[in-house]
Amino acid sequence: MDVHSAPVPPPGCPAHDSGARVPLYGPDFAADPQAYYDHLRSFGPTAPVELAPGVEATLVTDYTAALNLVREPAFRKDARRWRDLHSGRVPADSPVVPLLAYRPNCMFADGAEHERLRRAVTDSMARIDSRRLTRITEQVSAYLIAQVGNRGSADLMADYARQLPLFVFNELFGCPADIGDRVLVGIAGMFDGVDAAESARLLYAAVGELVALKREQPGDDVTSWLMEHEAGLTDDEMVHQLSLLLGAGAEPLRNLIGNTLHRILTRDRGAYQDVRDAVNDTLWKNPPIANFAAHYPAEDRRFAGRQVRAGELMLVGFAAANAGMARTEGHHTGNRASLAWSAGPHACPSQRPATGITVTAVENLLGRLPDVELAVPEPLLTWRPGPFHRALNALPVRFGAVQAMEGPTVPLPPQRTTARVEHSADRHSADRHGADRHGAGGPGKWSQFLAWLRK
Repeated sequence: MDVHSAPVPPPGCPAHDSGARVPLYGPDFAADPQAYYDHLRSFGPTAPVELAPGVEATLVTDYTAALNLVREPAFRKDARRWRDLHSGRVPADSPVVPLLAYRPNCMFADGAEHERLRRAVTDSMARIDSRRLTRITEQVSAYLIAQVGNRGSADLMADYARQLPLFVFNELFGCPADIGDRVLVGIAGMFDGVDAAESARLLYAAVGELVALKREQPGDDVTSWLMEHEAGLTDDEMVHQLSLLLGAGAEPLRNLIGNTLHRILTRDRGAYQDVRDAVNDTLWKNPPIANFAAHYPAEDRRFAGRQVRAGELMLVGFAAANAGMARTEGHHTGNRASLAWSAGPHACPSQRPATGITVTAVENLLGRLPDVELAVPEPLLTWRPGPFHRALNALPVRFGAVQAMEGPTVPLPPQRTTARVEHSADRHSADRHGADRHGAGGPGKWSQFLAWLRK
């Protein structure tokens, strides 16, 4: 690793006292990631980071260099090339391994295999009708708001943002209640790092049952469309593509909903023309996945002014690259070129439906709870530690209690000019594991939603 002179690292960073790699985990990083990104950019277009104890990587923090990385065929996605993992330098039980280790899906494929799997995914996702998607999202939103509407307060992460994407996906993918309940629990545990291996087994087993069911009883859903695709996916390929779509879609989407609500509630709402404008601003300035898109050089080579080795783990710093571009190019919210969805052949295939779900979810909540506001001062909000996501622990709010849950959505209401904090931070800040279990829905939540919907 080339070493460059750099300003003093943020307080609490181990690199402050040594030449160590900059850690992208822990409470200090979660509390102020931009301070870390400012320091990392001082290394040049790439910087030495540590994703977890003993897991080294190179983070690409420059916008142009990031585009080059994701577009150049010389950088591969197949994680079986990850030198440190297969040499034993990375602990097999590291919390980041479940998300980075190879699986036979389109995210980890290259060349013709990637094209075949990716085409099946994109063609199937393209068949989602936007009107149906909006209707499902509105129904799920109404159900979740109904659960808290008469309380006058809620945690919009645990009670709303974490649950809504999973419920919508279950409907789009044709999950019956018993399978859907286990999918919800498996995804939540896997992404939160709580018994990640067991959660992954639960997820893949549930999706395997869904595939077997749809082989016998196909329907008007993404699972059946993927199964019918001319790519001719095997059952094993079906399980892995579906698990990728369900799992990798749920975490970014819940964070995008939460981060957009956070952005709206902590700023003058008059700054945004509409919710879509607020979503785009969030994608630029507080993207739901801050660092990801793992790539591996196929051979030793020069990249962005430094030597990289074959099999070296390289990640795109979406948040850092976006921030750097915004500062140098005078970004504005109308610019849709943020790196939040990545780019190149592996750009997120769910960008269109994810944006639609987020816009509808936020519009519906603000329309039904027009006086919603933060229940604690913004500085008391905390963020989940981790190298990949940018996600709140909790988003406590209060609002006038409502009984009726029907009515059209409306544009962003004006921000209330006065507010009085009536609840302590302790009351509204959620224990990470407890909140995520609650937010994931737990066994029976999908069944409860279907029963409510069919009343």
